Amino acid sequence: MNQTLLVELVTEELPPKALAKLGDAFAAGIFNGLQSRGYLEADSAATAYATPRRLAVSVTNVRAASPDKAIREKVLPVSVALDAEGRPAAPLVKKLAALAAQTGAPVITPDQLERAQDGKAESFFYTYTAKGSALAQGLQAALEDTVAKLPIPKVMSYQRQFGRAAGETVHFVRPAHYLVALFGEEVLPLTILGLDASRTTLGHRFLSQGVLQITSPQQYVETLATQGRVIASFAERREKIRAALLDKAGADQVLMPDSLLDEVTALVEWPVVYECKFEDEFLAVPQECLILTMQTNQKYFALTDANGKLRSRFLIVSNLETAHPEHIIGGNERVVRPRLSDAKFFFEQDKKKKLADRVPLLANVVYHNKLGNQLQRTERVQALAGKIAGLLGGDVALAERGALLAKADLLTDMVGEFPELQGIMGTYYARHDGEAEEVAQAASEHYQPRFAGDALPATATGTAVALADKLETLVGIWGIGLQPTGDKDPFALRRHALGVLRMLVEKRLPLSLPALVDASAALFAGNANFKDPRADVLAFLYDRLRGLLRERGFAQNEVEAVVAQQPAVLDNVVERLDAVKAFAALPEAEALAAANKRITNILKKIEGVAIDGHGQVQSSLLREAAEQGLYSAMQQSRPQVEAAYAKGDFAGALKALAQLRENVDAFFNDVMVNAEDEQLRKNRQALLAELHGMLNQVADISKLAA
Repeated sequence: MNQTLLVELVTEELPPKALAKLGDAFAAGIFNGLQSRGYLEADSAATAYATPRRLAVSVTNVRAASPDKAIREKVLPVSVALDAEGRPAAPLVKKLAALAAQTGAPVITPDQLERAQDGKAESFFYTYTAKGSALAQGLQAALEDTVAKLPIPKVMSYQRQFGRAAGETVHFVRPAHYLVALFGEEVLPLTILGLDASRTTLGHRFLSQGVLQITSPQQYVETLATQGRVIASFAERREKIRAALLDKAGADQVLMPDSLLDEVTALVEWPVVYECKFEDEFLAVPQECLILTMQTNQKYFALTDANGKLRSRFLIVSNLETAHPEHIIGGNERVVRPRLSDAKFFFEQDKKKKLADRVPLLANVVYHNKLGNQLQRTERVQALAGKIAGLLGGDVALAERGALLAKADLLTDMVGEFPELQGIMGTYYARHDGEAEEVAQAASEHYQPRFAGDALPATATGTAVALADKLETLVGIWGIGLQPTGDKDPFALRRHALGVLRMLVEKRLPLSLPALVDASAALFAGNANFKDPRADVLAFLYDRLRGLLRERGFAQNEVEAVVAQQPAVLDNVVERLDAVKAFAALPEAEALAAANKRITNILKKIEGVAIDGHGQVQSSLLREAAEQGLYSAMQQSRPQVEAAYAKGDFAGALKALAQLRENVDAFFNDVMVNAEDEQLRKNRQALLAELHGMLNQVADISKLAA
C-alpha cells in the first residue's frame, strides 16, 4: 500500500548561508533516488524542510516495494558462445552458471536464450524478471547517495559518542544526532552517519518541550510547531519573517535584501521580530556605512523613511519568543553601538585627507603584476575617459578629474573596513573636498552597472569614466592572456563587456565600438606583456551583444541579421531589430530573405565584384525583360529606401524593399546570371551586387531565411 514517507536528519547548527541549498539538495536527492529506483508514482511529490538544525523531506504516494522488472541481458556473442560444431563452448557454460546464480534460477540452458542481431554480429540474450525490492533497501541507497553528494561548504570530521557506532569517525557538514525515517507510521530500518532511524527528533533548543516523537509524516509539521516551537519549512519561515518586519516597520521602509533575509531565516527556527534603537548622532555618518555594518556584521534590518533617509530605529529577528524582550533588545543595542562608533570614527578620520592627496599612494597598490599598479591604471583610465568625453561632446576636464579620483577611496579606512563601499565613499569624500558634483558622482557611477539590471551612470562624466574603466580592464586583462574560459571569469570580463554594451545601447551613445577597443589597446603601448587582443575582444563583445539582445525578447535569427554585420555604432541597434522583426512578419520577407541568401552565395564565389556596386550596372546590357524590370524597380525604390534610412526609419526602408519581391523572383526564374557572354555575366553580377547592398543596408536579411 502506498503511503507518505518522511526522512529527517537532525544535526548541530548548519551553516546559514548554505542552508537553503542544502535543504533543496537533500529533498531532491531522496526524491530522485526513489524515482530512479521505481518507488514513486507519477503524481508523487516532495516537500523540502530545512531549519538551522535539520534537513528533511516528505514524499507522497510512495510504494512499499519497487515493481518487478523485465530485464534483457546480453550473454555472449554467438562466435564466442558456440564452438566450430555449434555446440555450447566453455565460456557459455561458465556464463550461464554465473547468470543462474545472479538471477536465482536453478539452471539456465542454451535453449532458453534468444539469438538476435547485435550490431554487425549476432549475440545470445537472456530475458528474466527481476523481483522488486523493499522500500527500505532502495531508500538506504538513495539516502547514502544523497548525503554523499550534498553541496557541503566544508566537511567536518568527528567521533560518535553514543550508540552502536560510538568511537566511529564520521564525516559530515555538522555532527548529526537523530535520523527519522517513517513510512506511514512504520519506522524504516535505515542507518547513516552512525545513526539508526527512529521516530525521535528535537524541537527548538530552548522553547521545545523536550525530545519529540513523530507519529506519522502527516503529523511532522504540526508536531514540530506545537510541541517543538519550530517552523520546519524554510519558505514559510522566511515569509513569516518578511511579514513581521513589514508590520513592525509601520510607515517606514524596511531594507531587507534577499541574501540577508535568507541568512536570517537560516539562523532561527521560531522567528520573532523586535524593535531596537541607536543614538541619533550616528545619523551624521553616511547612511550606507551604517546600513552595511548593521546588515553585514549584525544581521539587522535597517529602516528608512518614505524619502529613503535612514531612521535611528532598526529591527532584529530573534530565535526567542518572550513576553519580556527588554534584555534581548538592550543586548542588541549595546552590541551595535561599537560598530556604529567605528564607522563614525573612520568617516571623521578619512575626511582629514583629501582624495587628491591619496592618488599618488595608488602607486603602492598592485593592480596586476603584468599591468602595473593602480596609479598606472588610473592614468590609463584618465586618458581614455577624456577621449570618450571629447567624442561625446562632454567636459573633458571633468571626465579626466573624475577618472583621476575614482579609485582614491580604496586607500581610506572606511573602504578598508567595508570594501563594498568603494565608490560610494569616494562620492562622499569628493563632495567634502569641494570637487565638482559630476566628479564626485563619477566615483560611484564608474562602477555601474555592477550587475544585471543595475542602473547605468546618470551623468555624462560618470558614463565616460565607467566606459573607460571597463574597457581598460577588458582589453588589458585579455591582452595578458587572462580571458574567460568556460565558466571561469575571475576578472568579471563578461560583466564588464555587458556594462559597456548596455551603456552604448541604452544611452544611445554615438561611439564606434571598434574605435573604443582600438583606443583602449593603445593605452598599453610599450608593455612587453601585452599582446594585441583587439580582434578577439571585438568578437567577444559582439557575442555578448547577441546574448543581451536575445534576453530582450528578440529571436535568434533577428539578432543575427543585425549583429552579423558587426555594426560599429550601437545607438540604433534596437530600432534595427524592431525593423527586422516587422519585416519578418511581411508576406514578402521569406522569399526576399531566401533570395538575399542566394545572392550572397553567388557573390562570394566572384572575385572583384563590389558588394554595393552603384554605377557599375550598364542599362544597355540589360537584355532580358526580368533584369530590366528588376533594375527599373530598384531605381524607383532607391530614393524611398535611402530617405527612410537617412532619417532612421529602418522599418520604412525594409518595407520599401519588400516591393522588389516579384521582380527578384522573376529575375531568378528567367535570367541566367552566369551567361556565356562575359559582358552580360559581369553586368548581371554587378546588378546583384547593387541589389545586395540595398537589401542589407539595415540588416543581413539572409539570416531570416530558414
